[in-house]
Amino acid sequence: LCVPAVPVLFKQALENAAVEEGKSVSLRCELTKADATTVVWKKGEATLQASAKYEMKQKGTVAELVIHNAEPEDA
Repeated sequence: LCVPAVPVLFKQALENAAVEEGKSVSLRCELTKADATTVVWKKGEATLQASAKYEMKQKGTVAELVIHNAEPEDA
C-alpha cells in the first residue's frame, strides 16, 4: 500500500514590512510541516543566496529571511 505524501503548505504567509533605509528587516512565513523542506527565497525570478546582505534561517515550521542594510531596491 502506497500512501501519498501530504504536501507542505503555508500556514502563515508573508506579510508586508516597512523598514528604514540602512536597517535590517525580517520576513517570516510558517509551514504546515516542521523541517519538511528547505524554503527557497526569491525576488521576482531570481533566487536569493545567503550572503552578508541576505540571512536565511529555518527552525521547525518557521522560515525567516533577514535583509541587512535594506535599500529601496530590496522592495
